[in-house]
Amino acid sequence: MASHIVGYPRMGPKRELKFALESFWDGKSSAEDLEKVAADLRASIWKQMSGAGIKYIPSNTFSYYDQMLDTTAMLGAVPPRYNWTGGEIGFSTYFSMARGNASVPAMEMTKWFDTNYHFIVPELGPDVNFSYASHKAVNEYNEAKSLGVDTVPVLIGPVTYLLLSKPAKGVEKTFPLLSLLDKILPIYKEVIAELKAAGASWIQFDEPTLVLDLESHQLEAFTKAYAELESSLSGLNVLIETYFADVPAAAFKTLTSLSGVSGFGFDLVRGGQTLDLIKGGFPSGKYLFAGVVDGRNIWANDLEASLTILQSLEGIVGKDKLVVSTSCSLLHTAVDLVNEPKLDQEIKSWLAFAAQKVVEVNALAKALAGEKDEAFFSANAAAQASRKSSPRVTNEAVQKAAAALKGSDHRRATNVSARLDAQQKKLNLPILPTTTIGSFPQTIELRRVRREYKAKKISEEEYIKAIKEEINKVVKLQEELDIDVLVHGEPERNDMVEYFGEQLSGFAFTANGWVQSYGSRCVKPPIIYGDVSRPKPMTVFWSTAAQSMTKRPMKGMLTGPVTILNWSFVRNDQPRFETCYQIALAIKDEVEDLEKAGITVIQIDEAALREGLPLRKAEHAFYLDWAVHSFRITNVGVDDTTQIHTHMCYSNFNDIIHSIINMDADVITIENSRSDEKLLSVFREGVKYGAGIGPGVYDIHSPRIPSTEEIADRINKMLAVLETNILWVNPDCGLKTRKYTEVKPALENMVSAAKLLRTQLASAK
Repeated sequence: MASHIVGYPRMGPKRELKFALESFWDGKSSAEDLEKVAADLRASIWKQMSGAGIKYIPSNTFSYYDQMLDTTAMLGAVPPRYNWTGGEIGFSTYFSMARGNASVPAMEMTKWFDTNYHFIVPELGPDVNFSYASHKAVNEYNEAKSLGVDTVPVLIGPVTYLLLSKPAKGVEKTFPLLSLLDKILPIYKEVIAELKAAGASWIQFDEPTLVLDLESHQLEAFTKAYAELESSLSGLNVLIETYFADVPAAAFKTLTSLSGVSGFGFDLVRGGQTLDLIKGGFPSGKYLFAGVVDGRNIWANDLEASLTILQSLEGIVGKDKLVVSTSCSLLHTAVDLVNEPKLDQEIKSWLAFAAQKVVEVNALAKALAGEKDEAFFSANAAAQASRKSSPRVTNEAVQKAAAALKGSDHRRATNVSARLDAQQKKLNLPILPTTTIGSFPQTIELRRVRREYKAKKISEEEYIKAIKEEINKVVKLQEELDIDVLVHGEPERNDMVEYFGEQLSGFAFTANGWVQSYGSRCVKPPIIYGDVSRPKPMTVFWSTAAQSMTKRPMKGMLTGPVTILNWSFVRNDQPRFETCYQIALAIKDEVEDLEKAGITVIQIDEAALREGLPLRKAEHAFYLDWAVHSFRITNVGVDDTTQIHTHMCYSNFNDIIHSIINMDADVITIENSRSDEKLLSVFREGVKYGAGIGPGVYDIHSPRIPSTEEIADRINKMLAVLETNILWVNPDCGLKTRKYTEVKPALENMVSAAKLLRTQLASAK
């Protein structure tokens, strides 16, 4: 009876790690305090899995920040700017790489495949001196062993590590990162030797890049790497784990022919086609780790359906070689349903968080071994049936309205340059207009007010008064700073998706359904379980209140349909695009109500448009088509003089720039400052962009305060490739997570930089 978990959330059921990290970073607790919280979390996870009967329990999937950064530390690949002098990498170097410090910026952060998790991108080049500099993998293996749990140590595979790296500053952009394979494999061999000596019998290499569109030389790197590691790995069972999509035929062939490998893990939730490849030929005598329990969603598994798949696989690989697994690490799902006492019972019966998924994996493994828990299976079948027939899931009117969208393209009648002229007549903005992205710092006091209102400790009147005072403070501050287009600061909002989901039908919310986004930052995705509609206006009250406090334009602030979709746990009983169109219609109602209420600038954030992009090129066009269409649906009905803004986050835009243009927003602001001028290169290459654009001029994810000169320098770089009359000046993201002591001077410098350049441009004329 064999069961396996690819990986497990690190934050803890109540975000214990988050609070321990932030306390340590703020100097309020010691390294020992942090290490103790971490050790307790690891111990409880290992014991939970071993108690649930899991055979292959992972270790080293815990991280203080990120597993790619852990690998960078293991390989001693510390960029020189952190002045690391060798030896075992400690917290100070590790967290400087992750977060920057007073004197140097952090390493770049980017999306982990198409998830909402971000990893720290290794910066490599021909001169990196690799050395074994973090013994975390073997330390965690030993730690579990001392608790009586034999684990499978998990390492990011060497080829995936290199394929996800980038050339460091000053290294040719075309530098072949895979040429470093020979330099990193000796370190992997040292790690393997130590794990073997410690008593490990299995080792798991995560090589998820095998699901991407790879060229033949990249596939050859896998063959080469594992052939080189084969003698070091002898005497160990080796699992190569893939996830997030099906493995293309060529990659499947490469993978299943690797030397010295005992088992292969596949995502059978998002990788249906892999099933056909396995049926078409799986190497005999090898283990198949079948990822049938979804690691990326919160729906209970359809156990009978999974069992059928597993039984058909058993016929191919043999009873003793089939292992029941999760589709990927459970890092991407919430931790434990036990902590959801308030969740509606019916909806709760449809769900499984990480802790429940561990139980599901084990129940499937037992059923395969002829020890089926009939009561567990029949309760599961009853929940599946209730979800299919529940009247809460279906809303006829919404279904009809969404079906009616099929016929139109939903474009505004006038082109963007004519609209910008009409808007400028009305708004009368200077060149290089300044604005911010939306949120202002959320102080402890403000969070307390929201918490007390939610707990009914203060009245609605008191709450409204407190929030209005906060908005007034933010408006006055922006006026003092002389910002051109204002925001209300979003003091009433907990989260850019949750805030809207709470006011839309078809959404459910958790109390502790947190998922790690990066570092200590967690998000709590809403659950979309049914058809979506907007019963009444959501933001009009606060936006009009804010506009009444100032003569300057006040942006209405909405989250776009694609972002709401991509940042939620989405129902899996209809295609994602159908759910997206439903959300678009709800946001359209809101946009039109804001316009009627006199709001002339409306921002519809699509921070997550890019991250919904499928991993394979063949599927891009279809996704981009419905995603961009959903955005246009939201604002097709507004006047030319209403200025539609959108904001986008961490992205590699260059490959989707035409879709961004196709969104047809009037102004787009882009988070750009950590991925350096990569974004601007697309305009250098001659893409004509006629709408307003504001590439972020400073990184809000770091506490650093940039100087006026630094910001002016950035704007100048942008002016080299963008027309003066379309460039906006703004930070690269919302300011919610920063402190006022950082925000004020940074915005002051930003406005000074814009004014400095206006003067220079005027005198140049």
